[in-house]
Amino acid sequence: MILVSSAPGDGHAEEVLAKLAEQGAPCRLLDLSSFPQHLALTARYPRNRDPRFELRFPDGVIVDLAEVRAVWWRRPQPYRIAAEITDAAMRHFAASETATAAAGIWQATTCLWVNHPVNDAAAAHKPWQLATARSAGLTIPDTLITNDPEEARSFWEGHSGNVVYKPFRQTRTAWRETRMLLPEDVSGIEAVHLAPVLFQELIEGVADLRVTVIGDELFAAAAVLDEAGYAVDVRFNPGIGYQPHTLPDEVVIAIFRLMRALGLEYGGIDLRLTPGGQYVFFEVNPAGQFLYVERSSGQPITAALIAHLLSGKPTRVGP
Repeated sequence: MILVSSAPGDGHAEEVLAKLAEQGAPCRLLDLSSFPQHLALTARYPRNRDPRFELRFPDGVIVDLAEVRAVWWRRPQPYRIAAEITDAAMRHFAASETATAAAGIWQATTCLWVNHPVNDAAAAHKPWQLATARSAGLTIPDTLITNDPEEARSFWEGHSGNVVYKPFRQTRTAWRETRMLLPEDVSGIEAVHLAPVLFQELIEGVADLRVTVIGDELFAAAAVLDEAGYAVDVRFNPGIGYQPHTLPDEVVIAIFRLMRALGLEYGGIDLRLTPGGQYVFFEVNPAGQFLYVERSSGQPITAALIAHLLSGKPTRVGP
């Protein structure tokens, strides 16, 4: 059995589940928003036997987690507490108990996690990503993270206004692209004290790369920035094409070193190729999209992910 943790309607989850089914592999969508109201999670710890963990799905199907070969932790949904619990303190308690019980059971299972929930959550933190990427041998932009307006203003001036800013994490309610920090933004820089902001020097580029890493495989694809209407954030150019790209060996080695340091089996990495031929690391998304790159470049990314899930074998030791 292979589980895909995501929401109904997620195109990536649906594509992988359909391909797994075509190969005759038992698989199911694991929608965690059903827990604990409709999805039951049970752990048994007999005195003299190994523990047993079970999921009972809303349709009554019971899955023994010992029989699960792999879990793709694609887009795990927030647990949903019953509306009938109206007291704020009790809702907080129920949410805490739900999350703590589930997290402990996930950590106790021994299947292949792509990615393990603990590593997935930690790796999503951009400050750690940047430090780890630099230690792995990748080039990163000059970066400032601060809620000090004077530090932000000084950084902007020090780069002659060639500065971008971006969110630490995208949310459904406040999705933001990478943006230039314009003079009119600097005039209101005092607002930075309300919440930290991630600023980076603008990296001039000839191409943006999406590098998809799955286990021991790596797929690099490049989009030429001359074809981009909004070159600051290539994601806002839906018609742009991607072509397979060969990375230098030292960049490939550094990327795999980064993935191992972060404890990731899967990641979508964004790089920019400068006019001088340097590859600059921007970020790694532990649940990054890949279908748009695959359909443009022709790279067999879905097939590689399915093969890795079916193998049930991690590329590293430990969670």
